[in-house]
This record gives sequence, C-alpha cells and structure tokens, in this order.
Amino acid sequence: MYGLIGRIKAVAGKRAELAAVLVQDGSMPGCLSYVVAEDPADTDALWVTEVWVDQAAHRASLQLPQVQAAIASGHPLGRAMAGPEWQFVELPTGHWPMFSIPDQLADLLDHLLPVEPR
Repeated sequence: MYGLIGRIKAVAGKRAELAAVLVQDGSMPGCLSYVVAEDPADTDALWVTEVWVDQAAHRASLQLPQVQAAIASGHPLGRAMAGPEWQFVELPTGHWPMFSIPDQLADLLDHLLPVEPR
C-alpha cells in the first residue's frame, strides 16, 4: 500500500468550495480510500488522506483525463499552489521521515530553505 496525507489551505472563506472540488467520485483505479476532512483548528484548511494499492497506482492517477482536466482548469481555489514558489518532493518513507530517513530529510530541507549568511 501507498499513502499520502496533506493539508491544503483554501482561499479565505472558500474551504467548502475547495472541498467540493477535491472530493472524488470513486472512479480512480487503485484508490482504496480518499478522504477530505475539515481542519477543526483552521476554518480555511482541509486535510486530504489517500490510500492506494501502490505508488504506481497513485502516479498513474495523475495521468487520468479527469485529473489532467482538473489540473489544466486552473481552478481559482488551487491557483495559490500552482506558482513557481511551490515544489512537490516525494520521499521514500512512511509517515515520519525524521525517524526513518533523517539525513535525507535534513539535506532536502537544507536545499529548500537555505540559510542566508549573516
């Protein structure tokens, strides 16, 4: 199995609309569970939890016509995450990379958040 957990911040006041966009119709092959939940501590945030039969099924889902159409639509509620300042990085680990691959995580964070010389 392969799982993903992510927190998504909606445009202020638009959490319900973003949740409606994210909710799947169950037609993605290999997806065992896809849950969109409201963050009780932040009125604009959602948590998305996905479970797939394997990583290949998840990657294949990103090529499905309906997923590509959603990405291409540039839905205004997701535009904030489409800018050049965003980068998706996948780590070969479970839920706690700071325990399973601490050196690789530290290298990644160092690369993504360089410290400016004082």
